[in-house]
Amino acid sequence: MAGSKPIRELGEGYLATPGTSFHDVTEIVSRVTETKAPRGWWILFGIAVSITGLLGATLAYLLWTGIGVWGNNSPVAWAWDITNFVWWIGIGHAGTLISAVLFLFRQYWRTAINRFSEAMTIFAVICALMFPTIHTGRPWHIYYPLPIPNGMNIWPNFKSPLLWDVFAVSTYFTVSLLFWYVGLIPDFATLRDRTKNKVRQLVYGFLALGWRGSNRHWSNYERSYLILAALSTPLVLSVHSVVSFDFATSVEPGWHTTIFPPYFVAGAVFSGFAMVMTLLLIARTVFNLHDLVQMRHLEMMNKIILTTGSLVGYAYAMEFFIAWYSGNPYERYVFLNRAFGDYWWAYWSMITCNVLVPQTYWFRSLRTNLPWMFVASILVNIGMWFERFVIIVTTLHRDYLPSSWGNFSPTIVDWTTYLGSIGLFFTLFLLFIRWIPMIAIAEVKMVLPQADPHAEDHHDDHEHAPAVRGPAVMKTGEA
Repeated sequence: MAGSKPIRELGEGYLATPGTSFHDVTEIVSRVTETKAPRGWWILFGIAVSITGLLGATLAYLLWTGIGVWGNNSPVAWAWDITNFVWWIGIGHAGTLISAVLFLFRQYWRTAINRFSEAMTIFAVICALMFPTIHTGRPWHIYYPLPIPNGMNIWPNFKSPLLWDVFAVSTYFTVSLLFWYVGLIPDFATLRDRTKNKVRQLVYGFLALGWRGSNRHWSNYERSYLILAALSTPLVLSVHSVVSFDFATSVEPGWHTTIFPPYFVAGAVFSGFAMVMTLLLIARTVFNLHDLVQMRHLEMMNKIILTTGSLVGYAYAMEFFIAWYSGNPYERYVFLNRAFGDYWWAYWSMITCNVLVPQTYWFRSLRTNLPWMFVASILVNIGMWFERFVIIVTTLHRDYLPSSWGNFSPTIVDWTTYLGSIGLFFTLFLLFIRWIPMIAIAEVKMVLPQADPHAEDHHDDHEHAPAVRGPAVMKTGEA
């Protein structure tokens, strides 16, 4: 491999296995879409499609009978549907964060995992949007929240945070989809040029938008990518802040708190990175991506999980402190009820998974242990689901009036709808892995040492290694 060596004393390291060439990168990524799928993929795809079929049957039954078949009641009018909505939106945060925010901060280790996480964002938001749609009970009238002229002269309530959700999530989805697609254009052209199948040539040629790799094409691509990254970055912060306003602008004890926006954003990044880790570990093993997705990438992700997990733990502690310091007896009761009431098991599951598990990453031996990473990422996702459940259900089932108190129990329809959404997510994700480059071929090549035309000139003068500097990516950012 051409190029200089990284300076280990500064914590630098290669972003791909030393000796990996441009051709190797293309082969490793493209062969997944060009060869027959392994048996493991078919097994997973069969399971995912079966669960998605269960979702279809459940939704048909739900729309035929009405949402009364859910366990929702009075006072718990919001339950699993909104819990699942917020959970999926949170999972969708990691993709844009890895792609846009880390791109603007010149964190080149993102190149091996950004495509993967961007796809996860798109599919997670699709699953999230399903829940408020069916929660209306009449999804054929879902256009009502949109500010479009209609014969009845009815306009949405612009003061409602639920309407803010519509704008925030739809904007986030649109920009994320554009960002994902623009990044894919050079890689679609690579697949088009490699294949001898006419159908694949037509499809990938159409998706590549006539890409020929000219200087003009690269210049326009880099400028578009930078603009979309700049647009996406504030959306990472705004979307889950707006979702948190659904709760924070109410007067319900336990919801009416100013810590919700940063708390929700930290939790979203936390759960998003955990889901990326779960999927990445499986794909890395099944498709033998060890040369491009190295322990260095996984360790960096675990450091972010540790950071955001600590922020979430701090937010939990602050909620209790504010409840005590406010002197409001209703507020105090809600938080004591969370810890020691009927749903204590959900609260302590949340604390165990979200506060204690990430703290194990202070130890490098666990931070680089693949089996523990996999288990911890799943526990974090379970814990984040419990967090949303705790916030919603424990607040609603004990409000100001003891005469209206009541508990919530999920029905079989609640369960199948939630499991079905997971099946839908995995179905879309497995199709993505099979037909679209799961790693950004062009971007990984940019951070290889060979991408620096002067790599051979300064490998003895203790300059930073090209693998870490990512010369071509720096050029991208300067465009």
